[in-house]
Amino acid sequence: MLVVTKKDIEKCYSLKECIDAVAEAFKYFSAGKVDVPLRTQIVKKNGRDTFLCMPAFCEEKDAACVKILNMFPNNIEHGLPSINAQVLNIDANTGVVNAIIDGNYLTQLRTGAASGVALKYLARKNCTKGALIGTGAQAATQLEAMLLVRDLAEVLVSDLNFERAQEFASKMQTKLAKYQTKIKAVKTGNEAVRDADIIISVTPSHKPVYDFSNVKKGATICGVGSYQPQMEETPAELVAHADKIYFDAKKAVLAEAGDIIIPLQQGLIDESHLQGEIGKVISGELVGRENDEETIFFKTVGIAAQDLMTAKAIYAKAAVANN
Repeated sequence: MLVVTKKDIEKCYSLKECIDAVAEAFKYFSAGKVDVPLRTQIVKKNGRDTFLCMPAFCEEKDAACVKILNMFPNNIEHGLPSINAQVLNIDANTGVVNAIIDGNYLTQLRTGAASGVALKYLARKNCTKGALIGTGAQAATQLEAMLLVRDLAEVLVSDLNFERAQEFASKMQTKLAKYQTKIKAVKTGNEAVRDADIIISVTPSHKPVYDFSNVKKGATICGVGSYQPQMEETPAELVAHADKIYFDAKKAVLAEAGDIIIPLQQGLIDESHLQGEIGKVISGELVGRENDEETIFFKTVGIAAQDLMTAKAIYAKAAVANN
């Protein structure tokens, strides 16, 4: 059995490859070809810390895995990852666990890749400015995903802790220098999103992290951080006024995503406002962006199909590298 660490993954697998794997995951999932039970979720009494178990199986791809994942948002204050996870990759023909893969980094890759896929299919072609709100463990791959799929001149970064945003922006400016994009920290979410073509928020906030009035028409917004019904990092007004709303998995979003659940409960939208799953846009069953004036919102809570296709791809490359 292979033990695949973050360093092992970095040596043989890229975010660009992961975007392709996640696009395939979304497409297969929406076609009903991946068995993904709604993830098991146990929330501690503080309403914040969460234990998750996420199995998945795709017979057509001979792929099976289980991810065990724990989300503790306050860990960031102690210099620890807010997400801790391991993925068990399983031989679908024998049931043998053939690899334990670093689930923290795999999650970062596949979560960043989800935004990358959404932006690839839904964002305007001529984007020049991006905004990233939140600088936790998931932020780096979110930022790189933006830069992989659109040629951005500038990305403004904000966080509740401005010093942390500055440190993140400085580090990413060096790490992602090959993209020749200016990465700058700003003090507020509103400053970050103003005039942005692409907005990604990746926070566990229970209240909106920017105001809808600062979002320009034609922007593409990815809500990544809200994964419980009471979380709401995206303004309800934005969701209500979006021309189109897409997501990774309808059942999961309606069960878990406060960004969608809260506007529904408030009567600002109903299910007729929800265009559908990104997988159907990829397959051509649904129309995506039709013009540069459409404001489009994409919500992802993360589904095990993403872990499945990513783990399968990582295992294939790691197994070769290990021989």
